[in-house]
Amino acid sequence: MKAPGIAIEIPGFGQRVIHAVVSDYTGTLSCHGKLTPGVRPLLRRLSKLVDLMIVTADTYGTARQQLRGIAVPHMLARKRQDLEKRDFVKRFDLKNVAALGNGNNDRLLLRAVSEAGGLSLAVDNGEGCALDALRHAHVVIWGATNALTLLLNPMALKATLRF
Repeated sequence: MKAPGIAIEIPGFGQRVIHAVVSDYTGTLSCHGKLTPGVRPLLRRLSKLVDLMIVTADTYGTARQQLRGIAVPHMLARKRQDLEKRDFVKRFDLKNVAALGNGNNDRLLLRAVSEAGGLSLAVDNGEGCALDALRHAHVVIWGATNALTLLLNPMALKATLRF
């Protein structure tokens, strides 16, 4: 059964219907390898509305344990993680994807989704945000809880992106 999705009508920006959220873990949903407080219940709420995918290089080796009961992270295997993340997201209809990331290895993921008409969010969760990730995002936001809350509250997203 397909998740109901999140519909967002944004004047001057267009309509988005998000059916999948593809997010980085390290530095986006976590800080120093630990899931940010308050993120777990937001991910659970989000997973009832969309297909939730976490792709990660798992720098700290904590993603599987920290995400237990929420999502099974896709662990990156290739040397070029930016290419692997971009290729991973291409399995979805990109105009129906929201992508979250913070690092240089997220830049191609964010760009692919952005260019295809999806929604890209650069998230600084306390470990910084690479300039190339910022360049390919529709929204830059501080904190994983703020980013997930923004997705769960389409009116706030509308207020940010409308012309």
